[in-house]
Amino acid sequence: MSTRKPSNVHYLNGNPGKRPPNKNEPKPPAPARLPAPPAHLSPEAKAEWKRIVPKLKKLGLLTLVDRATLAAYCNACGMLVQADKVLNAKGLTYRARSGLIKTRPEVKIAEQARKDIKNIGAQFGLSPSARAGLSVDPSMGDEEEDWLFGEEAKGGNK
Repeated sequence: MSTRKPSNVHYLNGNPGKRPPNKNEPKPPAPARLPAPPAHLSPEAKAEWKRIVPKLKKLGLLTLVDRATLAAYCNACGMLVQADKVLNAKGLTYRARSGLIKTRPEVKIAEQARKDIKNIGAQFGLSPSARAGLSVDPSMGDEEEDWLFGEEAKGGNK
């Protein structure tokens, strides 16, 4: 069973089912300014927070009640980066004391982080399939790639 999408995500996808809006859907207010990342996040997770929060705010997908869910998404991104760093440096396997070749624990950490990123990101319309159906204002012009994908869309590196 799939989770219901918030109306703003549903309409960014063009209302494919042509269902009437939920008139009783809670509409928490958007923050007046960009919220700072929670202190408990790792540096990698804070970097993701700083990258994604302005984009979610611009899309109208950031509200005052989303902090914990967004922190969980960013935490998963941070864990993926940390696990990938270890895997890139040390490989996917190691030799145990018994002499057996075993899979590094970071492989499982990375797998779970990817699942969490996919599941939590979908709630914010961040999955590739959710993006594929987005209706974007054509007047945005060249800025569209910047706010959706950041500088890396133009080959830049931050």
